[in-house]
Amino acid sequence: MEAKEAFYQLLHTNNGQLNESDLGEQMGLTEDETQQIISTLLSENKIEFKNNRSCSYSVLKANRKK
Repeated sequence: MEAKEAFYQLLHTNNGQLNESDLGEQMGLTEDETQQIISTLLSENKIEFKNNRSCSYSVLKANRKK
């Protein structure tokens, strides 16, 4: 899923500046597509729900495990 990796990278470089909906829109994704990608990234433990300025999600560090 190429869009998922692109969204993940954009979320990482965004550093909380834009919310997740705006990031998806910037990539040309619909709201449903954005939510699906977020769900997938959450299930893969690549991101976590955490207020990070404007964005509700932040990227987890690679070496951090729950």
